[in-house]
Amino acid sequence: MEQQAFVHPPVSAERRPADETESRRANQADWDRYADEYQATHGAFLGDVGFVWGPEGTTEASLRILGDVRDRDVLEIGSGAGQCSRWVCAQGGRGIGLDLSYRQLQHSRRIDEATGVLVPSVCATATALPFADRSFDVVFSSFGALQFVADGEVLLGEVARVLRHGGRFAFSVTHPTRWMFPDDPGEPGLVASQSYWDRTPYVEVDDATAQVSYVEHHRTIGDWVDLLSSVDMALVRFVEPEWPADHDRVWGGWSRTRGLLTPGTAIFVARLLS
Repeated sequence: MEQQAFVHPPVSAERRPADETESRRANQADWDRYADEYQATHGAFLGDVGFVWGPEGTTEASLRILGDVRDRDVLEIGSGAGQCSRWVCAQGGRGIGLDLSYRQLQHSRRIDEATGVLVPSVCATATALPFADRSFDVVFSSFGALQFVADGEVLLGEVARVLRHGGRFAFSVTHPTRWMFPDDPGEPGLVASQSYWDRTPYVEVDDATAQVSYVEHHRTIGDWVDLLSSVDMALVRFVEPEWPADHDRVWGGWSRTRGLLTPGTAIFVARLLS
């Protein structure tokens, strides 16, 4: 198959406030543009029926973060092409995907047809989950929507609303300490250049249109713990996957150069108490 060339419009990066509306609008359009490239570049690594928690390649099969999903109702937030939810379905769970990007969900339908493992999916936002209260035993997000959401309190409130009593919420994000460093897979990415406690969003602006085209939000480890606590969730596990000795894949700012020295992914696992 001929390799498709992907062209990225020039952008300017800045740090400034960005609310939920602006973040959602920018990131929805960005993921619709980026979906084809993302799946072409990372699809084989993720696996059509695979569950990878981050660029280190750590799998759910090895960590068992979600526990036994058989006969469980499981929601994936930021499901992309549904790879993780498809793995859940293959294990006997009732997986459902949710993503802001229509194009990502088109890829999910494509893989559904190719594999015969169907993932019911909905195009919606994590801050307004279109499900009834107490609908799910497990909610998870593997490098999905969480870093792109401005209203963390609303997001966690929605997760708590749709979870059943004692339900599990697990999510992986870029390790919060990475915010201090340039997003560079080489040695420049090992030198801290800004404060870990500076929560000012990272914003990209399209040079041609002057429109915001991407927004990412930073929260410290303590911020995440506080957000979980605010909706009566207890943190029961915190995983920082180590970089495998034989893993040479470069994925954005993730690389062997950085991964052997500093964590790139953080996985939070919580239980709803009420």
